[in-house]
Amino acid sequence: MAKVKYYYDSENLAYTKIKTRKRIKIGYALLFLLASALFGFLVFVLLINTPYFETPKDRLQAREIENLKLQYAILNKKLDEIDEAADALEERDNNIYRVYFNKAEIPDSIRKAGFKNSDRYKILEGYNNSQLVLNTTKRIDKLSKQLAIQSKSLDEILKLAGAKENLLLAIPAIQPVRNENLKRVASGFGYRIDPFTKVRKMHNGMDFTANTGAPIYATGDGVVDRADNTASGYGNHIVIRHGFGYESLYAHLSKYNCHPGQRVKRGDVIGYVGSTGRSEGPHCHYEVHKDGKVVNPLNFYYGNISAVEYVAISQMANQENQSLD
Repeated sequence: MAKVKYYYDSENLAYTKIKTRKRIKIGYALLFLLASALFGFLVFVLLINTPYFETPKDRLQAREIENLKLQYAILNKKLDEIDEAADALEERDNNIYRVYFNKAEIPDSIRKAGFKNSDRYKILEGYNNSQLVLNTTKRIDKLSKQLAIQSKSLDEILKLAGAKENLLLAIPAIQPVRNENLKRVASGFGYRIDPFTKVRKMHNGMDFTANTGAPIYATGDGVVDRADNTASGYGNHIVIRHGFGYESLYAHLSKYNCHPGQRVKRGDVIGYVGSTGRSEGPHCHYEVHKDGKVVNPLNFYYGNISAVEYVAISQMANQENQSLD
């Protein structure tokens, strides 16, 4: 039963019953309901944002997200180490390998360029951790491109190294007559007195005097181009094409130990000392040609003589005396 309220009427000296208007009652009821709804909403928000009320699925997803963040952090640390190793390799490639083989360095603008396609990473956008995944993916792509360029560069260096090895074998690098068979270097490269005309003229090679029949050696790897006596003045002579623009000529031989088209290696016996053609005595006239031009053979004897021997031969070869052919 609802409580009845009274108030004291001082004029009538009596208690009068208080009557509540219906509208006010409805207002109080609505206010109560509104306050209840607001309170309920606040409680609901607090509940869904409190970890104590997480579902097992929510907790599992949260652990997976934290684990993925940790894995990405570890991955980025490894990428830092790979970046350092790649930078060191690029440094050696540009400043050692490519310099040695006379190749221009690959600029960073090419080595470390990203991808120009702006839509390439669009699929990774719009997630809570998009930036972490996006940055890591970009780093991996950039590093992959760097390594592809470096791999291509090393393939190129490998080919150049193979060519360099063949070049080193092809260069005429030893004397055609060994020191134990050599009497002397009768004449060197340059202007000398012609033994027949007694006129000073250019001598295009070096004359190595030795007994008839002393072996003559190929000074570099190559293919025998000529082994005949058809060239004026040279008598029996051999021409070897070494490749890379190099040729060597051996003249005044007594006999051959090779034939045209034969592939020879440095140190192979290709013929024997003689005095055929325009010659004053048994010797081997030796010439080196580079790109069609005659060059001083003295610059190529690094393969089988010491520094002391080189100085001695150089002194004899540079004397402006009479040649033997």
